[in-house]
Amino acid sequence: MLALEFPPLTHVVRWPAFFGEGEWYAFNKVALVCMIAMALSILLFVLGNKKQMVPTRMQSVAELSVEFIEDGIVKENIGPEYTGWTPVLMGTFFFVLFTNIFEVIPVFQMPASAQIAVPMMLAVFAFFCYVGAGMKAQGPIGYLKSSLFPPGLPVILYVLITPIEFVSTFLVRPFSLMVRLFANLLAGHMLLVTFSTLAAALFVKNFTVIFLPLPAFAMIFFTAFEVLVSVLQAYVFTLLLAVYIGLSVHADH
Repeated sequence: MLALEFPPLTHVVRWPAFFGEGEWYAFNKVALVCMIAMALSILLFVLGNKKQMVPTRMQSVAELSVEFIEDGIVKENIGPEYTGWTPVLMGTFFFVLFTNIFEVIPVFQMPASAQIAVPMMLAVFAFFCYVGAGMKAQGPIGYLKSSLFPPGLPVILYVLITPIEFVSTFLVRPFSLMVRLFANLLAGHMLLVTFSTLAAALFVKNFTVIFLPLPAFAMIFFTAFEVLVSVLQAYVFTLLLAVYIGLSVHADH
């Protein structure tokens, strides 16, 4: 673990491009991580829907993932009649997970979600998902009416409630999804970078067997903790997206 070199804090803000520096088509490590994460997510989805008499280990993992997303997230939060959302939510979960987990993979050592553009893209995607689901289920007018004018309230209260509902539904939800993912991954990345730097300095300055276990065990602990955070944040993002879709498709909510 001590041999790993985490990128400096300046790279949290900006990664040099492999090519096209300064151009719209600039391609850097964050873009590469996103492409790999997307490819792996598609691969897992294909394996999860490819039934075989004797499934491989990878296919078994994919099938269990499909069942977990469908039974534990889609049916519980949207409804059993909306299992068509399973591919979208499964892809979202694994894309977020893979972009996060690259933080602890040698050579990459960079969570793409620590770049604000990635959580922003995911938040915009989530926004169109739950707004589109609501408009499809209730119609554009019906969705806006149920979202902005909750039934059962005196008319005079809509002067106060409608602006609050608008801000909450169309601004706060995507913004909170973006900030939660970005802040957690950025904080974790900076923690690993800072501690690895301190651990390396301690080890170099005190090159003795006595000081070796402390930074080594600490790095193992923080790396495992960041893996846990990566999984948790992927689950929370997917769960909240499912909840928002459920609220959009059911007018009585």
